[in-house]
Amino acid sequence: MSEALVHIDGFRMEFGDTTVIRDLSFDVHKGETFGFLGSNGSGKTTTIRALLGIYEPTAGILHIDGKPFRPEAGERLGYLPEERGLYKKEKVIDVMTYFGRLKGMDRNTAKRWSLAYLERVALANKAGLLLDKLSGGEQQKVQLGVTIMNEPELLILDEPTKGFDPVNRRLLMDIIDGQKTKGATVVMVTHQMEEVERLCDRVILLKNGTSEAYGTIDEVQDQYGGRIIRLKHTGPIPASPHYTATLNETNYSELSITDDTDEADILRELVAAGVAVRSFTTTKISLEEIFIRVYGDQNRADAAAYQLAGP
Repeated sequence: MSEALVHIDGFRMEFGDTTVIRDLSFDVHKGETFGFLGSNGSGKTTTIRALLGIYEPTAGILHIDGKPFRPEAGERLGYLPEERGLYKKEKVIDVMTYFGRLKGMDRNTAKRWSLAYLERVALANKAGLLLDKLSGGEQQKVQLGVTIMNEPELLILDEPTKGFDPVNRRLLMDIIDGQKTKGATVVMVTHQMEEVERLCDRVILLKNGTSEAYGTIDEVQDQYGGRIIRLKHTGPIPASPHYTATLNETNYSELSITDDTDEADILRELVAAGVAVRSFTTTKISLEEIFIRVYGDQNRADAAAYQLAGP
């Protein structure tokens, strides 16, 4: 197993009489992409701020590369907070060059890198504009560029593609994936479950300040039922000890399969019960469905809002 770059053990956070984080422990391994998931208010931002020394933990260990984070080690870290912050009354290229110099690059190198990045994200023609003349999504692209421009060892990205259309979301995911290829460790806070399934090696689901699920994508899927049958049909689905109907509509159902049950046996059972089966596919439960199970119907609306929000 890879060495842990981020190590959190027994972390507890209290604000007055309110306990926000309860004995949280997990590791992020060097070189992996790690999904940090949870509903609004579950404690994700509190954990990140404590890891970065913004909050003093009530108890526990929060280490980056074996020790507490210190600002002087900031060149090794790229942090994209959910609350973006750039100098909006300055030119795009000047803002990026300035931050490059703060990260240890000389002016010419920072400017060349920035222009190449702006070309890649289709903003080369806006390098000379004031930042506040860009759309929200365009500003977000600039913010991500500032975050990754010094090739940091650890990237912490809070909702990096929030509000992006599918084309720009894919572009940004490719850029993040490229950082991992170069050796970066990536921590992604996101509500976009398809991004997690595509990019992340392991995940943690945080609920009410505690770990609800933790492990590889496969391990978390197995924890919540593993295999799912997606079924188009005519006729009611009968009860059975071999599956649980997690979704049961007029002509479409999803069945969570009991361990060690053969899918062919379930198909035969349905046909014998008079169900007219039009399609029958087996897959693993999606992370989106797990997210909904863990956080409830209210958070279905929250997740939809994140996915549909405009730039």
